[in-house]
Amino acid sequence: MTPIRLGVLASGRGSNLQAIIDAIESNTLDATIAVVVSNKKGSMAIERAQQHGIQDIFLDPKSMEGESNPRQVYDQKILEVLKEHEVELVLLAGYMKIVTPVLIDAYQSRMMNIHPSLLPSFPGLGAQKQALYAGVKVSGCTVHFVTEGVDEGPIILQTAVSVHEDDTVDSLSARILEQEHQLFPQAVQLFAEGRIGVEERRARVLETAP
Repeated sequence: MTPIRLGVLASGRGSNLQAIIDAIESNTLDATIAVVVSNKKGSMAIERAQQHGIQDIFLDPKSMEGESNPRQVYDQKILEVLKEHEVELVLLAGYMKIVTPVLIDAYQSRMMNIHPSLLPSFPGLGAQKQALYAGVKVSGCTVHFVTEGVDEGPIILQTAVSVHEDDTVDSLSARILEQEHQLFPQAVQLFAEGRIGVEERRARVLETAP
């Protein structure tokens, strides 16, 4: 099977990017990372890409500020990079920008995000803090396809994490992150095998590829 070509958008420390890299290098993920794009100069995600010989690109959002619609212009620049590198699946790995329809339409059902809660509960920023405030006993993480609604796309995989009575945002976040590092590569492998079907708002994991 020809490895699927990934494009990774990242803003920060890149730990989920590293999990994808590790899965590829351990031959548990049939993929190759064609390019890593960051909106943060000098981000750790960029450093991780460089350490593994992966093409990295920094695109400065501030350079689009004079445009009439800077967010869409910025995403058009990203789209050009993804097309240039023949990216088949886009991964949002700690990407701290809301993507516009420019990217969403071009990669419909081909753009994944990982979120630190059991969606549809606690979407958006501060999911772990939201969970603790709500007093839930179980939280977790979700891999989903990206749509225009924030964290509203079809859910691909989820993993539950127990919430402890003495949990802080940091301690809960750390346990969830451990599961994210396992779940994200699993979802990408399912996509690589052609085993994810999307029907309206639902993603289904198929036993075999159609």
